[in-house]
Amino acid sequence: MDPKLINWAAVATAALSAFLIGGIWYSSALFGDAWLTDSKLTESDIQNGNKGKIFGFTAVFSLLMSFNLSLFIAMTHADIGRGSAIGFHAGIWTFCAIAIHSLFELKGWRYIFINGGYSLLTLTLMGTILGWWH
Repeated sequence: MDPKLINWAAVATAALSAFLIGGIWYSSALFGDAWLTDSKLTESDIQNGNKGKIFGFTAVFSLLMSFNLSLFIAMTHADIGRGSAIGFHAGIWTFCAIAIHSLFELKGWRYIFINGGYSLLTLTLMGTILGWWH
């Protein structure tokens, strides 16, 4: 893989989009309350979490996801449509992985669709950004 094919600004922007989507997706206005209930967490649990660890590792993992996706997109010389499709298909993989783990954790379908839906939407948006900016 030729590193010159990677648009690092696009990778960073796509990674940041995961934070934007997550902030909206897991807000009380959308799925935050249901996710808290299904996760068996409280607002207090969330407030007492280690924010540096949570957001720091989230940033690292979002960058890794974006970079990995950019490799697929660069290898196919994808445009915005193909980038979206590649992101969507990557989202299906992660949705399935989330579903498998969640089923073994005895989580319900609502929990699976909340977390899997976030992953599917996020990777589709990442692919769209990376394909558009490629």
